[in-house]
Amino acid sequence: QVQLVESGGGLVQAGGSLRLSCAISGGTFSRFPMGWFRQVPGQEREFVAVISRSGLNIRYADSVKGRFTISRDVAMNTAYLQMNSLKPEDTADYYCAAKFRSFSASSVYFSKGDYDYWGQGTQVTVSL
Repeated sequence: QVQLVESGGGLVQAGGSLRLSCAISGGTFSRFPMGWFRQVPGQEREFVAVISRSGLNIRYADSVKGRFTISRDVAMNTAYLQMNSLKPEDTADYYCAAKFRSFSASSVYFSKGDYDYWGQGTQVTVSL
């Protein structure tokens, strides 16, 4: 049973930074493309960032490009989302997700429907 556990959320002032972690167990981490999504209550869950299972193909939503960095540590079975220059509009619940199979080592996926496993979410609040 694959399990994902996020951590690192919290309250931060605008302009500050947070690093989210997503620890994965029960599966071969190196085989999974990993994505980060976020959701504001009452709104759709939206794509934030994705990293291919090779780690070489990385994409971001336009709203976070240049501020957020996704990475993965195979030895630690953990994916990360470094968030800098945070804005109040980044306030949301953040979720990591893993896709069981990918077309290739460089494949990336942008739709929440593409992912097979999800964490429980971690809340990020950015104050003025």
